[in-house]
Amino acid sequence: MLNLLITRKLPDPVLDKAREVFDVTVRDNTAPLSRDELIQSLSAYDVVLPTLGDAYRADIFDAVPEKRTKLLANFGVGYNHIDAVAAWAAGIEVTNTPGAVTDATADIALTLMLMTCRRAGEGERLVRSGQWDGWHPTQLLGLHMSGKTLGVVGMGRIGQAIAQRAHFGFGMAVKFYNRSAKKMPFPAEQVAELTDLAAQVDVMVIAVPGGAETHHLIDAAVLNAMQPHAHLVNIARGDVVNEADLIDALTQSRIAGVGLDVYEFEPKVPQALIDMENVTLLPHLGTAALEVRTAMGLMAVDNAIAFAKGQPLPNRV
Repeated sequence: MLNLLITRKLPDPVLDKAREVFDVTVRDNTAPLSRDELIQSLSAYDVVLPTLGDAYRADIFDAVPEKRTKLLANFGVGYNHIDAVAAWAAGIEVTNTPGAVTDATADIALTLMLMTCRRAGEGERLVRSGQWDGWHPTQLLGLHMSGKTLGVVGMGRIGQAIAQRAHFGFGMAVKFYNRSAKKMPFPAEQVAELTDLAAQVDVMVIAVPGGAETHHLIDAAVLNAMQPHAHLVNIARGDVVNEADLIDALTQSRIAGVGLDVYEFEPKVPQALIDMENVTLLPHLGTAALEVRTAMGLMAVDNAIAFAKGQPLPNRV
């Protein structure tokens, strides 16, 4: 029986399925693997099921001359914490869990859109503080989202799910920026330049994959192109946004508000963002629903089982 390391506790149905096929070790720690743990895992386990923050970089693979691990079955669709090219060079396959995260992540995007546009976080803090004196006509006036223009940066599965919710649910016009040309099954206009998209929309949502190609994609040039009443939402990866540029844009009131589920140096959140009332902050809740996390885990385990049985990997990256 092959042995499997699961680097963070997963829902019980996932662990039960894994134990049918593998000798399973579940790490009793919610933090990412340390460098020593990363190195040890490659020499001690046939398969590792890692997740966000478990930084399998080239130097980690280089530090283990004889690697026992032959598969990193990532829990999550994003795998920018794994150097997949270095893994392949080391004889290690990498899989992920696409599809399972789409709807839940899109739902969080809409949550953040509404929260930042309607100043919901600010209002909730006001009530909890005991300083709310009652309703009046000009209190906490925000942006009415219905009928406005949404800009989607990255029109993959998640981007399309966000756009569909916004268009059919809120009557929003949809514009998008994508590396390749795409035709949508709903009304949507592709814009060739990201700064042009930023200038044309009321709400802009980031839904691109993480990695070197999208690092600091949203920088001062993009933020400066946005309209002063516009809002930015990020449910992708934190380092897609240059947080220093974002803080500057907010401080200078160049944009109206921001909704964030991810952060450039996660879990560190800049105090400047915490202190701003027009910033909505969530603790990476994108897929935080029991049935979704279970589906993700089962998909990751299915990849591991296929490997153990010598079958094609369902979700090879």
